[in-house]
Amino acid sequence: MIATLFDFDGVLVDSEPVHLAAFNDVLSPHGLTIDADTYTRKYLSLDDAGVFRSVFSAAGLRAGEDQVRAMIAAKGPRFLARFAKDFRVFPGAAEIVLRRAARGPVGIVSGAFENEIVFALEKLGVTGAISFIVSVERTEASKPDPAPYRLAIEKLRALGGGRDSTGPRAVAVEDSVGGVISAKGAGLRCVAVAHSHTPDSLLEAGADALAADLASLTDALLEGGA
Repeated sequence: MIATLFDFDGVLVDSEPVHLAAFNDVLSPHGLTIDADTYTRKYLSLDDAGVFRSVFSAAGLRAGEDQVRAMIAAKGPRFLARFAKDFRVFPGAAEIVLRRAARGPVGIVSGAFENEIVFALEKLGVTGAISFIVSVERTEASKPDPAPYRLAIEKLRALGGGRDSTGPRAVAVEDSVGGVISAKGAGLRCVAVAHSHTPDSLLEAGADALAADLASLTDALLEGGA
């Protein structure tokens, strides 16, 4: 039995363009915007706080913590309102979650907020297949730090599933360079889907295997012959 740890935005749900639009909703009154290419290259794997701090820093400005918290609070409802109108998932998302849940525990490990994740899982109809969620509220550090995946490993140990004599056996599924770095930093096998970054950049970041898209993820590829 092997556990599967899915990143969320950009892996199961096609939500990164919605996040970008919501970021720009909040940033534009400050005279700042993020273009799509810069978002993918620099900010894709960061949590909301990391994006706002980085954008201000790149503009030679400093965002205080109260300001960062206010911008995060402003972005949340804007994202959900846009997401509800333009809810898109990658082909095969529900099917792969259900298929992997039959082979072991399934966790979500994401820099998104838990209410955003729960909303989408309910829309997908797979809530019952998810053993746990590691969201941005649960960890002190976000990807590319390995902290989110280390917490997921702790949760797997607590479940008593997806482990052998050496500890939890799990595979992470990621779409971003920062996500791959996070998973590998926690000592996990990581299979990347090239939804957001180029195959070469994902392999250079340390991905153990690569798929063109979510629908191409076979159990053999995820488990690596284990």
